[in-house]
Order: sequence, then C-alpha cells, then structure tokens
Amino acid sequence: MSGKLEINDIRVTYPLQGHFKAAVNGVSFMLEPGQIGCLLGASGSGKTTVLRAIAGFEPIQQGTITIDGEVMSSVDQRVPSENRHVGMMFQDYALFPHLDVKSNIGFGLRRSKPQVRAERVTFLLDLVGLTDLSGRYPHELSGGQQQRVALARSLAPDPDVLLLDEPFSNLDIDTREHLAQELRQILKQTHHTALMVTHNQDEAFAMADYVGFMVNGQLARWGTVENMQQYAKNSTPSIKKHCE
Repeated sequence: MSGKLEINDIRVTYPLQGHFKAAVNGVSFMLEPGQIGCLLGASGSGKTTVLRAIAGFEPIQQGTITIDGEVMSSVDQRVPSENRHVGMMFQDYALFPHLDVKSNIGFGLRRSKPQVRAERVTFLLDLVGLTDLSGRYPHELSGGQQQRVALARSLAPDPDVLLLDEPFSNLDIDTREHLAQELRQILKQTHHTALMVTHNQDEAFAMADYVGFMVNGQLARWGTVENMQQYAKNSTPSIKKHCE
C-alpha cells in the first residue's frame, strides 16, 4: 500500500517586481493510502505549484508536506526530490526517444538487479497492455500508448505517491475519457496514492476519489467526487467557468 499524503497550510511564493507574490496560500488536504485526488482549476490557479512542492521542486514558506508521517517539506526542512519516493508523470510524458518501450519503463530501475528489473518491467508491460509493443520506440506509438508507457515508467520504482500533471492534455476528447477510466483502474489495481492536476472537470470526476477546486492559489473546496459534482451543479458561477 502506498503512502498517506498530508498537505498542511502550505504557502509558496515567488518574487514579482520587488515583492513576493503567493502562488499557493494556505492549502490543506489529505489523501489516505491508495486514494486518488485531483486539483481542478484554471491556468495560474496554483494547482501545478502544489504538485511541484510535493515533488520537492519548489520550497514552501509556510506549513508542512508529509508522506507516511515523515516531513518532506517545512519552513526549515526540505528532503531532496530524489529521496522522497515520489513518482511524477509529466504533461508531455518526457519519454526518451532513443529508448524502446521496455527500456523507458525500466529506466528508473537501473540500480536494481537485472532479474528484478526484468520481472518488474514485464509486470508493468502487462499491466498497461503494451507487452506486444515492448520493442517499439516512442515515435512509433499513439498518444494513448505513449501515456501508458509514461505511467508504467513512473510506477516502476513503486513510489509512495504518484503525481500526474495534466496527463490527458495532449489527447483528443474521446481518448481522454477512455484513458481516464483506464488509468483509474490501473492505479486502483496497484493501490497507489495519486494526485492529479487538471483544468478539465470531466477528467477530474472520472479519475478521482477526492477533488479540490483551486482558485487564485487557494483551495476553495475539497470533497468527495459525489459532493463536488453536486457543488459544481449548484454553484454560481460554476466550477467549469473558473477552470476554462
């Protein structure tokens, strides 16, 4: 079972014209092991900054980020990103063009014993349905297939928390809907705790157990998918308007 993620009152700032502006301000939420969360909001709402802070790419100026009870970030403490056991699936997939599918998936297992690495890659190829394409290169794959490779690669080291940055943004609408359900099923099968960011309401509700609505660096609301769907339906202006 993957890790428990706790975000407690975090603040992230950046310099702007001689002063500091808050990209994220007072954000708090929690995911239990194996749960999938999603931060939903428009560009510039702070959702990706939260993701980067969890990954260790951005320092925080307030609050704490904790995984399995261990503080990863605080005002005076910052565990290096490579030591956080956090996986990240980037928006553009960031696959290595010179490596085939199986080598891309196994890249994060270079220090593992050859047999352990081979068994893990074989398992993940089967998990994402790419066993027959293991020898192909990224340019020979569809967008959906590239996404599956990126997911398998991020899962290969068995991270405590998996972070997904707009994972469907490069895909057409029909493919997005199908892969959102498929990705959720894979993560539930592997019991990984995951946090996704998106500006697409349908993706958020298809993927997550819990959804957070980000506005101007703050978490305006956090709740179960069912509660957030009802909130989106009844709120004026709607969540969708703020996410476009």
